[in-house]
Amino acid sequence: MCSRYTLTSPPEAVRTLFGYANDAGFPPRYNIAPSQPVAIVRHGLRGQRGLALVRWGLIPPWVKDPMNFAMLINARAETADVKPSFRSALRHRRCLVPADGFYEWTGRAGAKQPHLIKPKNGGLIALAGLWEHWLGADGSELETMAILTTTANAEMAAIHERMPVILTPDQFDEWLDCRSGRSQEAKKLLSPLPDRSLEITLVSKDLNNPRNDFPEVQRNMPDTLL
Repeated sequence: MCSRYTLTSPPEAVRTLFGYANDAGFPPRYNIAPSQPVAIVRHGLRGQRGLALVRWGLIPPWVKDPMNFAMLINARAETADVKPSFRSALRHRRCLVPADGFYEWTGRAGAKQPHLIKPKNGGLIALAGLWEHWLGADGSELETMAILTTTANAEMAAIHERMPVILTPDQFDEWLDCRSGRSQEAKKLLSPLPDRSLEITLVSKDLNNPRNDFPEVQRNMPDTLL
């Protein structure tokens, strides 16, 4: 599962890695949570990459009332191509979610300990995502997204059985190219990151409150796991 992540890199660095055409600015985010506006990178009508703001929590187009529909923040990579909520987006609306890292929790309810997971060499990562466009009967519109998850690699398995799919830059073009309307080739990209590529550290429990979006939530606690 992936229910929080962080993006604090400067917009210039994000644009350089993801290669989108528009010049979009955004503030650093230390505690990005579901239901919030988030940045995604997707192909536009002419095939160029663009950065867009959408809501985290996918709403399929067949939903009648989003207010009465539980947000879908994650999609399992193994079954996304057959699930009614995700199969069309996997064929036609794939995206990249820029991030510097993501969070996972251990411990019992009421005493959850957050962990920050980042690449060992630092830098930006791209989470594999799906986006949707919902259109209401009254003409209202809503764009939303979900993050794809897969089985945990060796480091992640120490704290959770699932992890977000992380794509490498050489996979960006294939993942974003939805012109074929098929998902078979794209699904082959949905695998765990290689072992020994992630670093996991304990961070402040202030992160447990999604309203706390400041640098101190990433303060390292005494023990480093991996």
